[in-house]
This record gives sequence, C-alpha cells and structure tokens, in this order.
Amino acid sequence: MKSSRPTRSPKKRKIEPAQLGLVYKTLRKTFGHQAWWPGETPFEVMVGAILTQNTAWTNVEKAIVNLKASKKLSFEALRRISSKRLAQLIRPAGYFNIKADRLKHFIDFLHRECQGDIAMLRRGTAEALREKLLAVKGIGPETADSILLYALGKVSFVIDAYTRRVFSRHGLAAEGAPYEKWREIFTRALPEDLDLYNDYHAQIVRTAKIYCRKRPLCEACPLRCFF
Repeated sequence: MKSSRPTRSPKKRKIEPAQLGLVYKTLRKTFGHQAWWPGETPFEVMVGAILTQNTAWTNVEKAIVNLKASKKLSFEALRRISSKRLAQLIRPAGYFNIKADRLKHFIDFLHRECQGDIAMLRRGTAEALREKLLAVKGIGPETADSILLYALGKVSFVIDAYTRRVFSRHGLAAEGAPYEKWREIFTRALPEDLDLYNDYHAQIVRTAKIYCRKRPLCEACPLRCFF
C-alpha cells in the first residue's frame, strides 16, 4: 500500500567554507581565466572602482571614455579640474556629484600619501593601506579591497553584491551578513594568493551575470553540482 504522505523535494546542500577551493576550480574549468579588472593603468582601475559604486559597469565605461577624451584621466588632471566639470564628465556613472566629491577626496589622499606616485603607494602593507583607504570619505570596504587587489597588487579579497547573492543562495552565509564576516569566510578558507583572489572574484561576477540572476538559471549553472 502506497503512503499518503506528500513527497518532499530534495533539500539543497550548503556550500561549506572548506569547499570554496573546489568551487573556484569548478568555475575556472567552466569559464577559463577572466583577466579582470578592465583598466589600462592602475590609476584607471582606482577611478573605476570609485565610479562603479551603485551602478553597472557599462555606465562606468562611458564615464571613463569621457575622462579619456577630455584628457582628464590622470592624477594631475583630476587635481586641477573643478568638481563641477568633473561631475559633468562622469555623469553616465550616476550619482555624479557625489562621485566627483569622492574622487576629489581620493585624489587628496593620493597627494598626501605619495604625491600621486602609485609605485610609492604600493610600498605599504595591505593592512596599513586598507586602513588608510577606509578613512577616505566615500571609500567603503568593497572599494578599498578592489583598489588594493586590482590596482595595487595586494592580497585582499573583494566581496560584492554578486558574491552575497551567489553564496547566500548556497547557504554559505546570510546575504545581509556584515562585509567583514563574508570576507573572513573566504580569506580563512583560501590560501593568500594574489592571482587566486583576483580571478576568483571575476569568476563570481561571471557566474552571477549569466546564471545567478535575480531569477536564477539553476539547472544550467556550473554550481548545480553543489545542490
């Protein structure tokens, strides 16, 4: 005699911190090396990291094009330009007045720290530089870690909205958990390796954009093996 109880759907399995290395290998095998972050110079990467706050990268690219066309994408040019003119040039990136102000504060920081010499800035440790960056108005943890990793070549794992979305759906942590908690999960589980941190973040971005959307395509996702 058949049971009258309803059939339960299989439970999703959590991704445990110990599996994060395997997750990376799975994504790398699927997508190949990503060679991220887009930017011709470390300074351009820094500017892009600030402009990309709360906006899509396609909008940032338009703002970068404007800065290049106006020959304003350099430390000295951004020091001299007025905040009003800068806001006009970066308008495609959204929140342009706020971001112009943040860029100006960042340029002031570079002037104080290294007179705009990025090679000199790199001499500092990741920990010390992170603390200094977080003290700059408008620079939060994600932006600081992006600058450290992609512009300065420091081992500093980046957590963004894509990371939270992908891994909260796999039960690694709550999507609304503090930034530093998310970051600690990854840094404790992974070896301190610049290339690994660089490409891992890029792999997450690729996964989120293609599969782990607001309406996810779970059946086709390379991480479906972790369900």
